[in-house]
Amino acid sequence: MAVGNLVLIANAGDVGSAVFGQLRAQDVPVRVLVRRDDDRAAGLRARGAEVVLGDLTRPESVAAALEGVARMYFAMPVSPDHLLATTVVASVAREHGKLDGLVGMSQMTVSQMTATSTAESFQQRLHWLAEQVLNWSGLPVVHIRPTSFLDNPLFTTLAARSIRENGTIALPFGTGRTSPVAVADVARVVSTVLRDPAPHIGHVYELTGPRTVDMTEMAEEFSRALGRPVAYVDVPLDQWRSGVLAKAGLPPHTEQHIATMARLHRENRYDRATDDVERVTGLPAERIEAFVAARKDFYLG
Repeated sequence: MAVGNLVLIANAGDVGSAVFGQLRAQDVPVRVLVRRDDDRAAGLRARGAEVVLGDLTRPESVAAALEGVARMYFAMPVSPDHLLATTVVASVAREHGKLDGLVGMSQMTVSQMTATSTAESFQQRLHWLAEQVLNWSGLPVVHIRPTSFLDNPLFTTLAARSIRENGTIALPFGTGRTSPVAVADVARVVSTVLRDPAPHIGHVYELTGPRTVDMTEMAEEFSRALGRPVAYVDVPLDQWRSGVLAKAGLPPHTEQHIATMARLHRENRYDRATDDVERVTGLPAERIEAFVAARKDFYLG
């Protein structure tokens, strides 16, 4: 395998898997770091990935994964270890000294934060700190800051359940506006940068859908896409957290993050829209109606 433009994908989650597929479609060599040699790892191998086992919080794992690598995509699931992993990656990558691009997955709420702000989740604070570490490292960094994902269970699994049951989307967002972005669009930005990092080094890309909507407008887009009435029902935040969210059985760190996202939506902190997806890739971000229409069977069952 050629190593001149070998890309390390350090997380094979939804975005990472999509980035992998887009890079391999253009014959870019890809190595994927996974924590377990399971069915997902086997699937990646079958699709042409070089798969290595490792842990982003362990320097020896990161060093081995970086051998021969020119570009890296760094991301983690929601985790209290996010800052530790970032610091390990930055330290080892500096010593490695061969990266011409490191794309870091952050969150758009970081754009609204300061060193002392306290309204955000613990996870969002870790993202803010992680960006500082990467900036201080002197590495050739590009920060990717998506807003909430259209593929998020809030807009997919939970919405599908309530739409089938009673034709509603029930969330605690009040009259707050939002502009969720599709995973595929975020992956297009990441893969575009990884194919040719030089023009993007030092940039921050804030990724959203094409326009902001309140939840009533979002329900209208669902209605058009599904061909049936869908209404928004506003749920009190405390009731939603103690009911729907508590029943999900998530780790406390993850639950606190999602509950904070819901509160920030209600406070209109997600009323933001950019054209960065189109500016980087040449194609606009997917509209809510188009996203839902492409998954009509999923939503209607």
